[in-house]
Amino acid sequence: MPQLDLATLHEAVAAEIPDRECLVWRDRRLTWREVTERSRRLAHLLREHGLGRRDEAVRPWESPHDHLALYLHNGPEYLEGLIGAHKARVAPFNVNYRYVDDELAQLFGDARPAAILFHARFAEAIGRVVQRLDHTPLLLQVADDSGAELLPDALDYEKALAASSAEPLDVRTSPDDLHILYTGGTTGMPKGVLWRIGDLMVGPLALTRRDGTPITDLDEAVARAVESRHRVLVGPPMMHGAGTWSALGGWCGGACVVFPDQAGGLDAADLLATAERERATRMPLVGDAFARPILAELERRPYDLGALRTLLNSAAAISPDVRARLLEHLPHVRIVDVLGTSESGFQVSRDGSSARAFAPAPGTAVLSADRTRRLAPGEDELGWLAKGGGAIPLGYLGDPAKTAATFLTVDGERVVVAGDRARLLPGGAVEVLGREATTINTGGEKVFAEEVEAVLRDLPGVADALVVGRPSGRWGTEIVAVLRPAAAPGDAELRAGCAARLARYKIPKAFLRTDRGLRLPNGKADYAAARALLDADRI
Repeated sequence: MPQLDLATLHEAVAAEIPDRECLVWRDRRLTWREVTERSRRLAHLLREHGLGRRDEAVRPWESPHDHLALYLHNGPEYLEGLIGAHKARVAPFNVNYRYVDDELAQLFGDARPAAILFHARFAEAIGRVVQRLDHTPLLLQVADDSGAELLPDALDYEKALAASSAEPLDVRTSPDDLHILYTGGTTGMPKGVLWRIGDLMVGPLALTRRDGTPITDLDEAVARAVESRHRVLVGPPMMHGAGTWSALGGWCGGACVVFPDQAGGLDAADLLATAERERATRMPLVGDAFARPILAELERRPYDLGALRTLLNSAAAISPDVRARLLEHLPHVRIVDVLGTSESGFQVSRDGSSARAFAPAPGTAVLSADRTRRLAPGEDELGWLAKGGGAIPLGYLGDPAKTAATFLTVDGERVVVAGDRARLLPGGAVEVLGREATTINTGGEKVFAEEVEAVLRDLPGVADALVVGRPSGRWGTEIVAVLRPAAAPGDAELRAGCAARLARYKIPKAFLRTDRGLRLPNGKADYAAARALLDADRI
């Protein structure tokens, strides 16, 4: 099936609406023409340094491109880096800005960046880590408010762009060009997921019609973009899929992408003030880590959010009570939950405060426990959530074993199985139990941590909760809840609240309390932090 590529579509949209706002951050308002010119300048710069696509035929775990590392907070340069890389046929990849030296060295050793685009506040770390690499990447330093000086071997980003050409590139881009998304590493070492940009666009970036069929005609895609008046406010960090997909998906649909003023973390007051000022129509959330602070700010003072139509929640759950209270403040807004992974894109969705099951997206299936066949609706078997339909990644960068284990062929179709357990209900809806990697086997019974966490987070006085296992002489492994309390519920009260909604074997045997955050910057569960608190409690 023919597909479009990101660079071609962005250029075509810009040609039709050159003077419309494309990107807003703080006092910077860039039109589609300006973003196009700046991304072309970056692309020319990368090509002048010999970067691009080198090969054609490669195996699913290999990349034929040079790679650009994006080691940045949210801001215009992040999106310029993504678009500029694709225009140069360079594969961009995300870098977690919370990583320390050893983690950065491991990531760069795996990804082998030919160029690194980074904020000045990260210059010292880059200077140390680059010395540990077996190659010397092009360094592009973006000035920020840190006051950090330019690294001796780095180019000042703005000066380098100014010296580069803004003319269109004589480069034929392709839907086969790669986009690399590194996983968050919540259940293991980060892995580079290799997406064909054509698949990414009709998958996670939602370049589709209302009936879910992909848009592959350039004129149709441009016409849809020209009609759009959406303004997408991106609060989640671009270093994770939720942020990148929201922003690039907005651009594919002709939306203006807006960033909050505060780039280094969630500031609910700043986020809502930006939404009010910029008349945002859509805003992504990442579970309670975003929803609770936003709710608290809405309860502190009113905001004029009449333009807002959709809150798109992914990567983590919103507690039912929090959802209901959000809708009291924003009755005109739809809260849509989507569930997926870096490897699959969005697999299932739901729209409604009381719904527990999800509607499957096109290509979604539930496989049997042995992963050899698709389950039929109503088969009472705990299976695996899978995604097929063509718009899935090729594999994991440099890892043929994990590629073979995750990307399977079932009934003649290639599917991805990222690790979520699920049931296919009689009507065709999907009940998602949670990640196999966070399943706890206690006394011979399997308990999905996310099911227990959802109950705990909905109890009065609990701001957040994670569930982990620890060794037990009686149970083999026992369930322990690590809580961030909003009030001071006692253990007996917590157990009683769990007992009303959970089988006895699922109720935590112990409750630990902490004032520390239990979430990664992308809002996902930080199980490593929870286990560290558990280990400290045992000392």
